[in-house]
Amino acid sequence: MSTSTALLNPKAATGIEGLDNILSGGLSRGHVFLLEGEPGTGKTTVALQFLRAGAQAGERCLYITLSETERELRQGAQSHGWELDENIHLFELTPPESLLNAEHQQSLLYSSDLELGEATRQIFEVVERVKPTRVVLDSLSEIRLLAQSSLRYRRQILAIKHYFVRYDATVLLLDDLTTESLDKTVHSVAHGVIRLEELTPSYGAERRRIRVVKYRGQKYRGGFHDFTIMGDGVHVFPRLVAAEHRGRYERLTLTSGIREMDALLGGGIETGSSTLILGPAGTGKSLISMIFAAAAVARGEKAALFIFDEELGLLFERMANMGIDLKALQASGNLLIEQVDAAELSPGEFSHRVRRCVDLGQIKTVVIDSINGYQAAMPEENALVLHMHELLLYLNRQGAATFMTVAQHGLVGDMQAPVDITYLADTVILLRYFEALGKVRRAISIIKKRTGSHESTIREYRISGHGLTIGEPLEAFQGVLRGVPTYLGEGKPLLGDEGQ
Repeated sequence: MSTSTALLNPKAATGIEGLDNILSGGLSRGHVFLLEGEPGTGKTTVALQFLRAGAQAGERCLYITLSETERELRQGAQSHGWELDENIHLFELTPPESLLNAEHQQSLLYSSDLELGEATRQIFEVVERVKPTRVVLDSLSEIRLLAQSSLRYRRQILAIKHYFVRYDATVLLLDDLTTESLDKTVHSVAHGVIRLEELTPSYGAERRRIRVVKYRGQKYRGGFHDFTIMGDGVHVFPRLVAAEHRGRYERLTLTSGIREMDALLGGGIETGSSTLILGPAGTGKSLISMIFAAAAVARGEKAALFIFDEELGLLFERMANMGIDLKALQASGNLLIEQVDAAELSPGEFSHRVRRCVDLGQIKTVVIDSINGYQAAMPEENALVLHMHELLLYLNRQGAATFMTVAQHGLVGDMQAPVDITYLADTVILLRYFEALGKVRRAISIIKKRTGSHESTIREYRISGHGLTIGEPLEAFQGVLRGVPTYLGEGKPLLGDEGQ
């Protein structure tokens, strides 16, 4: 893209895809923007990506630094594998040489000895020389200290703003919030304000989030959005808004390949719906979800597994012992398996991963195992429900069948789920232990199905080397879901009581 073509665009792209999405294309040209955040939140990295995007489009860019040296900036860029080309000019604003003289070291106070007027003059001189279209000024805390009063500081910011407007430059002012954080002077002067925040959980990696506080005359995606700083720079994950994504798909019924399971479900699971598999530990929640994923691959479709709780090697071995060769299905390219570390991954990044798989991979079956692991990545349960609502609605609108598992607390009797999302799911499969004839057995039932009819019976099932075997309805027992049923009389035998 030539310089003239780039400048015809009313927005200056930041070079960060997710941030441009939040900002509806980027920063309005010819305006001053504030990027604020405490030290370590990633302001310099964002600023460098903003300038690199301009340089790649042939624009002249200028980085004015009052807090870091040019050498430190270049080292920071190299840590991300970037070389700052000739279109990016670095200007290091330093105190007068007299201040560095040994005779004057007792007065080496940058904030008072380097006059504000001198600093401003140096800034204007380098702008006159370079004539940039993109400028970064790092940082405002130094200018605030030089100004020494709120009134003088505001006047200086206004002077800088009007000066840059003459050159039609897009300016990014960085503020590290280290002094007078309640001072909103620049907020009122700037055309837009972007805030970076870093949260440190009790355990796990730090979580970073970004928010557009203000953007004059422009619609933007509000609220907090997760972001990470990786080897190749900043990645922003815009908050998923399901209402923005509507896809057309044909509603089909997907079968599991197990006759009794499909009978329980009234024929199967519909595309564009979500299924919650609920039960205590060890009842086979993962197995049932894997059965549907394997059935999808057998039909020639693609499926994706997002595994929170189990190490993949163990999962492959366990499923192979029950007749499902996940490794072979993965090798075929039709089954995508991702191990998710809840301690390292933010909810926004997880939603982004799922969305990318569905959009790019044309995946129509998604398994999330389990919601308990997903909850561990969430600071609050309310936020989890909202995240899941948007994610499930999005997947439904793309025509995907989503399977989620939730491990309940307890083994028999009164069960408690760590988070109640049964009302979000279109279908709820309930798994239970019960005791009968001196053995611990398992029962399966369908509690809810929005998209059609289903059996209201409770069936026993067994997990063996042959996979999942489901028996006839337990018509001779009452109280199965409580864990200790009552035998009511003659009825069809339990699994294993004959034919073994």
